[in-house]
Amino acid sequence: MEAETEQRDVGIKQKIINTIKIKGPVIPVQISREIGSDILMASAHLSELASEGKLKISNVKVGGTPLYYLSGQESSLQNFSNNLPEKENRAFDLLKEKKVLRDNRIEPVVRVALRAIKDFAVPLQTTYQDNKEIFWKWYLLDKEEASFLIKKILIGKEEVNPDPEIKKEGPVKKAEERKEPEKAIEEREEPVKKEIKQETIEKSIEAADTTSSFSGEVKSYFKANKIEIKNEKVIRKNSEIDFILEIPSTIGVVEFYCKAKNKKRVNDLDLSSAYVHGQLKKLPVLFLTSGELTKKAKEMLTTEFKLKIKKI
Repeated sequence: MEAETEQRDVGIKQKIINTIKIKGPVIPVQISREIGSDILMASAHLSELASEGKLKISNVKVGGTPLYYLSGQESSLQNFSNNLPEKENRAFDLLKEKKVLRDNRIEPVVRVALRAIKDFAVPLQTTYQDNKEIFWKWYLLDKEEASFLIKKILIGKEEVNPDPEIKKEGPVKKAEERKEPEKAIEEREEPVKKEIKQETIEKSIEAADTTSSFSGEVKSYFKANKIEIKNEKVIRKNSEIDFILEIPSTIGVVEFYCKAKNKKRVNDLDLSSAYVHGQLKKLPVLFLTSGELTKKAKEMLTTEFKLKIKKI
């Protein structure tokens, strides 16, 4: 019996991998349809494949859910950049255009955002004339081109010919300019060790406006229904907020996970993400929206998801 179960799991996992080969990066709800299972089971299989090193997990999220993808499909992650918050999307566009950015020459808000878009921004610690600096490389840019662009920035020349003697030593790269032997450039791709001071971050990122129109509507709804807010997290300003609520009922106060979304059309992915979050928190789910459900979302609401939907 155990052997049969194990064999079945192997077959399911292979089907998942084959699906991702065809479709590219996916979220659990898409896999659940392919394997004829619920979202939690699909999530469990995807997590196992990721822990086995057969899948990668993105930092960018679709409706709060990460994407699962195969090695070699990194370029497809660009298709989901519109799911990034506004400031991070701006940093994404800037880095994609410039290919390389000098950390100490960009706005603090962009520096913070670059640290958040780990799928797309690769930090390079560079040593030049005994000074250490951080540069950000577009994730699809090869190291040789990145080195060329960084040298061009540091030396300040309009044109710099690539040095044919640049050597690769694992993650460490060293280059010497023949005309200026005293200027050595060393680049190391590694996690950024020196974080921006907290006060700089706080000044760089605008605080969520709790008096914004959508937030105000949501809180007015809570107040009218005597619902208490236990925890609040703004995902996107004036667009998406997560709450832990205490809602009165005939059997007493019940704790709920709430997803509030300011969106004209709520689709099945929005609902599946809220459902999974609720399941992980082991709480019933309340979904508040200013918009309408798509036909597919309505169908899944009756067949797969147990959510309370309220329009505000």
